[in-house]
Amino acid sequence: MSEGTASYRVERGTRASRYGALIGILVLAVLISLPFWGGRADMRTIVEIAYYLALAQLWNLLAGYAGLVSVGQQAFLGLGGYALFVFAMNAGVHPIAAIPLAGIAAALFAVPTAFIVFRLRGAYFAIGTWVVAEVYMLSFAQVSALGGGSGMSLPASVVKGIAAGRMWRETAIYWTGLVIAVGAIALVYLLLRSRHGLALTAIRDSEEASGSLGVDNFRTKIWVYIVAAFGTGMVGALVFLTKLRISPEAGFNVIDWTANVIFIVVIGGIGTIEGPIIGVIIFFVLRELLADFGSWYLIVLGAAAVLMMLRAPQGVWGLVAERFDIRFFPVQRRLVFDPASFSFVADSRDENNSKS
Repeated sequence: MSEGTASYRVERGTRASRYGALIGILVLAVLISLPFWGGRADMRTIVEIAYYLALAQLWNLLAGYAGLVSVGQQAFLGLGGYALFVFAMNAGVHPIAAIPLAGIAAALFAVPTAFIVFRLRGAYFAIGTWVVAEVYMLSFAQVSALGGGSGMSLPASVVKGIAAGRMWRETAIYWTGLVIAVGAIALVYLLLRSRHGLALTAIRDSEEASGSLGVDNFRTKIWVYIVAAFGTGMVGALVFLTKLRISPEAGFNVIDWTANVIFIVVIGGIGTIEGPIIGVIIFFVLRELLADFGSWYLIVLGAAAVLMMLRAPQGVWGLVAERFDIRFFPVQRRLVFDPASFSFVADSRDENNSKS
């Protein structure tokens, strides 16, 4: 009698991910070339999509993987925006170069903030993050050097220092937006494929069980909170570099920078990298369709989010992935049978019988 032997191999990529990578490269190439054939309005729209996509990926990293449902990420966006103005106006830093510095400034503020809000759990954590963001807004409104409650604008000399002409200035900001959006996706993807991603998944599934397995829950949450604050601060710098003006109300607006982001992630699919991409497309399509309906716009968005949470909590992408088993950003290891390695080994009794 013969026995079959085979080996297995560990894979992370899938056929869908390989096709998705090719499509992504083609789309990115088209977007990079847009300034040479598109209009300025198209570039501004893409930049807006880019920073909302980056915000959604970072919030999804917190809520979808670390279980940190923050309603106060606008705190770091506003901090990043103000840091850009300080570096560009007072320190003479080039506005584009000031964007990563703004992210570092937001990350530094995130350290003491984390030690405050991490004393809270569940809904209290969410409310606590919002309260901290309101405190930041009220604090910046009292600083006269930053324009107080009315805010301030970037001087024309700083704006002209971005690039030689208006077209090149807008192109530089546009390419910076693409870099930040792609960087946010890559950051989340690489984190989730690392051992830190395993720790985050364990914490999300069961914080008590992850602790018993040796995961340092507090330290893991701290660093992921700081990483998200760094990215959010960079996005805030980009946002107000495009607007050329900042105020406490605009920088720390909970509806613009948190409520809309939560809608994007919930609609697209929380806990997936593809979800925020789908969600941001749905968000901008709905915004264009409902732009003329005033306050009904927010009502429809809220109703759609509630309906999605009740009927399909996994979001649009969750439904698609479950139905067709598609993963464009696979982060889990899979054990795959290798048919080429399959072979038959003759049993010793078969050999003896053949000799006799």
